[in-house]
Amino acid sequence: MKNILITGCSTGFGFLAAQHFADKGFNVYASMRNVNGKNAEAAAKLRNYQSSQNNPIHVIDLDVSSDESVRSATSDLPVIDVLINNAGLGYGGPLEAFTSKQCLDQLDVNIVGTLRVAQAVLPGMRSQNSGLIIQVSSIAGRGAFPGFGVYHASKWGLEGLSESMRYELSPLGIDVVLVEPGPFATNFFGNVIPPSNEEIASSYQHVNDFLEGFGQQVEAAVENPEAPTDPMIVVDIFDKLIETPAGQRPLRTIAGLDFGFQTFNDTVEPLRKASLESMGLAETDGPMLSTS
Repeated sequence: MKNILITGCSTGFGFLAAQHFADKGFNVYASMRNVNGKNAEAAAKLRNYQSSQNNPIHVIDLDVSSDESVRSATSDLPVIDVLINNAGLGYGGPLEAFTSKQCLDQLDVNIVGTLRVAQAVLPGMRSQNSGLIIQVSSIAGRGAFPGFGVYHASKWGLEGLSESMRYELSPLGIDVVLVEPGPFATNFFGNVIPPSNEEIASSYQHVNDFLEGFGQQVEAAVENPEAPTDPMIVVDIFDKLIETPAGQRPLRTIAGLDFGFQTFNDTVEPLRKASLESMGLAETDGPMLSTS
């Protein structure tokens, strides 16, 4: 039975993934903040979820922005076979209107938070010379739009961190991959955190107009039954990546509405591989297939 740790399980991809992998017979450790407070209802639903295999979901209180919380939450866990770094949040608005603390908070959760949790499970993965880390990024990690500069910085940073982790960990038998969702029916836009300085933000009407129009476009897509906005699409990608043998998993997988970034990824991928080849690093692009 595989042990899987999923962060950000109070809603969206994480919540659905916890249920899905319990149904498949995984030993699921579903983490979120404030399990006895804000997220008590979600925690209770997951604890009470009866999977088809009758495997319990272990709900743990974990704040990815706290070294102590991550350390405490993971200290008694068994060796984790699969980590899905799904926890994250988004800031939206004109860059000038954000405080430096807001920017640091965004980077702390979306970049440093994934590293904190990875560092907690890596000793076990190294001990068994196998493991899979799925980093939930975004198409916002592959391009930029007005009004999302702070969020883009976090997801671009996550992309670089994750790609470097892949090259460092593959010789140790550990795979690192990125999943890049577009907009989904997860209320992301309803939870976007605005900048602190409303006066400065009001000076950027063109940015605010774009954000409003883009939000309406996303809402229309979510309401369209033909649009690929069902969050289970992402969970199914998690599943496919887990089932794919080590050495065959792609570094990046886009999910849902791609706004042209699938073409971008397809174009850049051969260049990435050529760059690795030129530096003598081609063999670090995922764990080597076993020949035994």
